[in-house]
Amino acid sequence: MLLYLMRHGVAVNRADPACPPEAERPLTRKGIKKTRAAAQGLRALGIQPDAMLTSPYLRAVQTGEIASEALGFPRAKLRLTDSLKPGSNPADLWKELARLRGKEVMCFGHAPHLDQVIAHAFGASSSITALKKAGVACLELRALLPPKGHLVWLHTPKVLRLLGE
Repeated sequence: MLLYLMRHGVAVNRADPACPPEAERPLTRKGIKKTRAAAQGLRALGIQPDAMLTSPYLRAVQTGEIASEALGFPRAKLRLTDSLKPGSNPADLWKELARLRGKEVMCFGHAPHLDQVIAHAFGASSSITALKKAGVACLELRALLPPKGHLVWLHTPKVLRLLGE
């Protein structure tokens, strides 16, 4: 399986007095623009997921919708899962991925959770990556329970934007 883990784009700042509750924080206009540009980079890489999973938090859902549009993935097939919520157990995502049996799967979530998912895949006790907002890691996995594989690449949003130009 090829697994793509994308952190959500730039969202409304928690310190903003008008900030909604955590689960409802949306992407900013700038976040939407930069995420669209990063998603074009994913398109240029030829990514063709057969499944997309997202945290139910609004900013992750919006990121997933932007990526699904850029990659020609049916928006209606974007699946929400609690296993990508901040603070969820990384092992829960691995169990869900094992049930999917997809060849290419893309997930949208949050930091530091996605970095913990990556660490869990390699048996590390702490994070070994630090995904930027709208950044993506690609893992090639030969087993899911327990996860075994390697990191193929990790791109910052800036690199993805350049690839999409």
